[in-house]
Amino acid sequence: MPKLLFSKIRIYEFKDLIRNKKQPMTLDVLLSRKKQKNNIRCVLVQKKTEVSHYQQDRLHEPKLADLLENRDYLAAFRSFLQSEFSAENIEFWLACREYKRMTSSGRLSNKAADIYKEFLHPMAQKEVNIDHHTREKIKRSLVKPDLACFDEAEMHIYRLMEKDSCPRFLKSEAYQNLRNTARKPM
Repeated sequence: MPKLLFSKIRIYEFKDLIRNKKQPMTLDVLLSRKKQKNNIRCVLVQKKTEVSHYQQDRLHEPKLADLLENRDYLAAFRSFLQSEFSAENIEFWLACREYKRMTSSGRLSNKAADIYKEFLHPMAQKEVNIDHHTREKIKRSLVKPDLACFDEAEMHIYRLMEKDSCPRFLKSEAYQNLRNTARKPM
């Protein structure tokens, strides 16, 4: 690879170009050598400062938390997860949210046991995918459950839905149809 010579570049010319612009921009210096060693031509290329259409769409698409707060989107997301055979994730997350809203300590113990049997027990029909360490930690906490006993598993399932299921849902036809009907005026 030929060596590039930078001795002929005048930095003050770059500074003048930058000062005259209202928006900050990034400049790349592309150097090309001609036949002779000392003949260096400096070409300034302005990088696009505009965000591409894809990136703009990504900035405006809702996050999982937004979807879970809206009843219509939650129902559509739940249907989508059922079609992908992973509805146990949203059901577990919703059960944990309901568990945290409980005030009766007597019912707290029963509800915690029910959640464990339904979602965390190794032989549960709706078993969620969490690591053994977290499962055992929750099992030990069932002796005297508190409102935070499912927090670690709940966050794990939330991140799983956020990184895996939610992006696929946002690309799905069900979401697109729901979004388009929500935009149409009545």
